[in-house]
Amino acid sequence: MDTPLTVQSVIEEWRWDTSTIVVTAALGLGYGLARRRADRRGSAESAGRSWAFGAVGLGVWLLTGISVIGVYSGTLFWMRALQILLLLYVVPFGLATGRPLTVLRDALGPAGRERLDRVLASAPARVVTYPLVPSIAILATPWLLILTPWFEAVLRHGAIDALTRLLLVAVGFLYFYSRLQTDPVPHRYSQAVSLLITVFESLADGVLGLVLWFGPLVAVDYYTEVGRTWGPDLRMDQIIGAGIIWVLGDVLGLPYLLTLMRSWAADERRNAARMDAELDAAEELSAPPASEVARTSAATAAHAEAPVQSGLWWENDPVLRDRFRR
Repeated sequence: MDTPLTVQSVIEEWRWDTSTIVVTAALGLGYGLARRRADRRGSAESAGRSWAFGAVGLGVWLLTGISVIGVYSGTLFWMRALQILLLLYVVPFGLATGRPLTVLRDALGPAGRERLDRVLASAPARVVTYPLVPSIAILATPWLLILTPWFEAVLRHGAIDALTRLLLVAVGFLYFYSRLQTDPVPHRYSQAVSLLITVFESLADGVLGLVLWFGPLVAVDYYTEVGRTWGPDLRMDQIIGAGIIWVLGDVLGLPYLLTLMRSWAADERRNAARMDAELDAAEELSAPPASEVARTSAATAAHAEAPVQSGLWWENDPVLRDRFRR
């Protein structure tokens, strides 16, 4: 891109990105039709879920391709870093918050729901949603993408670029879908696990930012061929990108962290209520029958009302008492 990045260009620079437009339009149409059919079947999904899916998920996804982010993603490293961050974290979080699998399940008939439930209960679904699998995927993806020849291939080839951006969204969605657990999942895990994983992710983002800040320049041949004569030099451009990955990544993760904390608190309340119910049931099973309690109470009362005998022991025996009295 030969045009310098200015405030005016942020407003005016747009491009046609076929892959992003087609995919987001298809997903939006599919979600809308499924939601409409689910509503007719009595679904109680809130409008906020649809807004999260459409505006945060699909809307941000579309902007990463057609707005100034997409226009300058092949010219400035920090703009490409911002695009990666949005596609890997913000877009998938919005899509997962929209509960697309719940909407799809509510829109299907009994046979369709049964097939979907079988897929979710399958061994492959359990493997890919096991906490370590999506966590390792979302941690390793930016490292592999930026610090290997993969990054320069993305910059030079449009097809690889389009497929990579789809992969980023898929990896992010798998992670947020399996960790938020607002949709039907093969197995539910404690949200405490998600909170612990989030801490390690923040550390990994920080380390990647430091590597880019102080490490060697990436895709030097490509950026040299671009021959950009405006804006920051290659080193400063990469430093800005490192700061985006490090600082902005943590800032954008705050809504996810707050959602996890709220889910964790809800899990704790449900666990406490379940434990209370189990304890109450155990007490009811161990308690004696009402008739036995009544008999015991009556015997206790009769014993309390009986006169208290005093004196020597032989004075309380009627036979011995009569003999001694004679």
